[in-house]
Formats: sequence, structure tokens, C-alpha cells
Amino acid sequence: VQVNIMRAITLNATKMGVYDISKGYVVDTTGWQRNSAKTAFCSSFLAGFFMTVTVSPFDRVRTALMNQPTDAKLYDGMTDCLVKTVRNEGILSLWKGFIPIWARFAPMATLQLLTIEFLYSSFGFKGI
Repeated sequence: VQVNIMRAITLNATKMGVYDISKGYVVDTTGWQRNSAKTAFCSSFLAGFFMTVTVSPFDRVRTALMNQPTDAKLYDGMTDCLVKTVRNEGILSLWKGFIPIWARFAPMATLQLLTIEFLYSSFGFKGI
């Protein structure tokens, strides 16, 4: 449960934080309007990339914890699993499967953030 909570916190904080900051950079770099669909698209795609960077280690640890045998526990929790994974497989092993995860996160973040921007504007609220 602990690793799932940490993953959810990291995922959502990264998604919203990077999206907001990216919009400023995209507007400054391209001259597009902050509320344009192309600004939202580019910013949400960037958010998906950075979500993958920050969440992949939690996914790796969560998968290892969930796949351990029930009759012979290999790990005593999230921290123990993280330490043993890094010690046995190296720090870069925490980003194993990066491309498939990004292939899932980028479209998901793009659809979510474009949808929320559309709903905000449809109901008269200021966008992100």
C-alpha cells in the first residue's frame, strides 16, 4: 500500500506541476497563447515524459513487491525492496521499461489535460 500511495502522489504532483510550468515555457518559446490547444498538447506531452521519469522507480519497486512469493518474502517493504533492487541490479534498473511506460503515460496525460482544459473553458473557468 505504501508504494502505491507514494506513486500516486508523485504521479499527480509531477503531472500538474510540469504541465503548468511547461505551459509557460511553451508560450515563451513559441509565442502561442497559453490557452491554445497546441500549447496544452505540447505541455501535456512533456508532463507525460516527466511523469515517467519520476514514477518509474515506484512502478519497479511495486512490481517487485507484488511479484514476490507469498510463502517466502524477499522484501520487508518499500525501502528494503528499493535498496536491494539498486544493490543487485544498479540504479538504472529503476527505469527498466521506460519506453513502454512513457508510451502509456504520454497519451493518457495528454487526453486528461486537454479534457480538463476543455471542461474549464466550457464552464467559464480559467485554464491551468
